[in-house]
Amino acid sequence: MGDSSENRDVGGEVSRLVEQAKELQDCAAALISRTSREEDALRLRVASFDSRISSLRNTQHANRLDGELIRAKYILSEGDAAAFLPSKSHGRFLRMFLGPINVRANRKDVQLKVKEEYNNFRDRTAYLFLFFPSLLLMLRSWVWDGCLPALPVQLYQAWLLYLYTGLALRENILRVNGSDIRPWWIKHHYCAMAMALISLTWEIETGPDCAQKQTGIQLFLKWAIMQGVAMILQNRYQRQRLYTRIALGKARRMDVVWGETAGVQGQLLLLCPILFVLQGFEAYVGVLLLKTALAGFISEWQVITCGILLIIMAVGNFANTVQTLVTKSQVKARMRGRTRQDVDQ
Repeated sequence: MGDSSENRDVGGEVSRLVEQAKELQDCAAALISRTSREEDALRLRVASFDSRISSLRNTQHANRLDGELIRAKYILSEGDAAAFLPSKSHGRFLRMFLGPINVRANRKDVQLKVKEEYNNFRDRTAYLFLFFPSLLLMLRSWVWDGCLPALPVQLYQAWLLYLYTGLALRENILRVNGSDIRPWWIKHHYCAMAMALISLTWEIETGPDCAQKQTGIQLFLKWAIMQGVAMILQNRYQRQRLYTRIALGKARRMDVVWGETAGVQGQLLLLCPILFVLQGFEAYVGVLLLKTALAGFISEWQVITCGILLIIMAVGNFANTVQTLVTKSQVKARMRGRTRQDVDQ
């Protein structure tokens, strides 16, 4: 009798737990449904507000009120309401690597953590970008008698593939979360990924005349050293400039800087010559690879493809640099014109 009574008590407790579980499920489903409806309504309001700001900025009377419109846009994009702005498409690249998952963070602090991790990744890889090719060239002169062995070079090329793939993934995720990364820089990393992947299949010649056969590889490593120096300078100066622009309300915390987008004139005077020399050397290495292939000295398809990709990246980087400098000049001229107009009034 005691056991039977105890079993009934346990059975009743289990039944009550099942009913409570159903009740909790119903409450959670109702809350999610209500929250979803409220989010949809708020998302429509935010999208309408953002559209009104854009339409007002395109009117002829917006010049004198442009500062206030920028301030309203800044408040919208920097606050919690930014999570309800229309998100950009994830793109094929993210879907190919991650599948059909949503990588847009709803909380601002999570978005900023993603951006900070991206900046830390850039800082770490900039020093490695400089260290690895420098080490290979030093060992070539001191240990390997002027002839690079295949394995260390291929390990470096595999690391480049990892680097550019990681940058492209992080930049696509940042773009989905509202960052202003220029499309060219993501495409640039696609080209660099392809070049790193192709170079892994490139046969590295050895033998008595290996120094001449490895001219393209040596030039590529020297270009990588220059690229590493430029990346370190960019990361240092541009981070400081971005903090200043955020404080002035001219940039958002999710924005990032790449390439020649440093701000003040002193930084541009330092970075622009380095960038132009780097782009010219990149194009030179590409042309040299094509010449060696056309001359029949090294006729593998990898050489031709890598040469073409280097030239494409050099031309794209140069065009992007010039476009940025022209845009900065136009903005400064417009600001000077407004200042003179205010003085006259």
